[in-house]
Amino acid sequence: MDTIFNIKTEQEFLSETLRTFRYQYENVEIYRRFVDYLNINPNDVDELIKIPFLPIEMFKNHQIIDKNSKADLFFQSSGTTQMNLSKHFIADEGLYKESIYKSFTQFIGTPEDYIFLGLLPSYLERQNSSLIYMVDYLMKKSGKSENGYFLYNHEELFKLLDKLKNKKVILFGVSFALLDFIDYCHSERSEESLNFMENLMVIETGGMKGRKEEMTKDELLKVLQEGFKTEKIYSEYSMTELLSQAYSLGNNEYRCPNWMKIMIRNAEDPFNYEKEGRTGAINIIDLANIHSCAFIATQDLGKMTGDQFQVLGRIDHSDIRGCSLLVS
Repeated sequence: MDTIFNIKTEQEFLSETLRTFRYQYENVEIYRRFVDYLNINPNDVDELIKIPFLPIEMFKNHQIIDKNSKADLFFQSSGTTQMNLSKHFIADEGLYKESIYKSFTQFIGTPEDYIFLGLLPSYLERQNSSLIYMVDYLMKKSGKSENGYFLYNHEELFKLLDKLKNKKVILFGVSFALLDFIDYCHSERSEESLNFMENLMVIETGGMKGRKEEMTKDELLKVLQEGFKTEKIYSEYSMTELLSQAYSLGNNEYRCPNWMKIMIRNAEDPFNYEKEGRTGAINIIDLANIHSCAFIATQDLGKMTGDQFQVLGRIDHSDIRGCSLLVS
């Protein structure tokens, strides 16, 4: 599957996408059942807008993996023990690692050049997190002795960041934890002691997880910019059901690697797509998902602007009508 990482043109992406669609129709039972349920003839699918996108909820009820593969591990979405959680079964661990490395290098830089710190308490407190796997992998490639994770020990993180203030440091953080850390810094420390923030690169990974009042992405970025005294807050966009990551270098404007694509569907009509600049629901093509499903209909809202996209929130009442056939 190295070919997906060598995609350079729209025609190459289309060709590889259609090949992936046909492979998954033949070899991924749940996806084939979904396509058949929609009465779609796979031979008629010859462009991106004709591809059926599998509702992301299907990962909660089914093991979605092609019949030729065996899962090496699985990733599980966050939530309480009472919730039905999504599971993404991974047949090729090496493919995920390559996707992580190439995406990060394309948008951020060489992992070996950075110290990585993780402020990811809600993810560290559970097993099988794809985000923790990603940050772990970047830490291993970095090889720096200062790499490490933090739960709620803000004082310890503060002291380490102050010590590392002249080095290249990336802080990966879930939204609520970054907000908590900012509160600690500005309430417990003097403004003069916050100069370590000048060279710090913050990459937020989304997620209030019910810990704080929800806010829009733009509101969150503004609070983080002011709190960290920086003009840019970087962001990473991915999810349990994907093997690829999009990155924003500021202003909630994300770019995808060449083997990943965002399409904005009409929230009420999944086979109609919105024009550039109009808000709709996010569909994702992730060609690294060759062994599960590369075509995911999410419940995130967004819009396209040129080759960039914005994440604007979540769809309310996100159950997909018409998919009950596949749920049981």
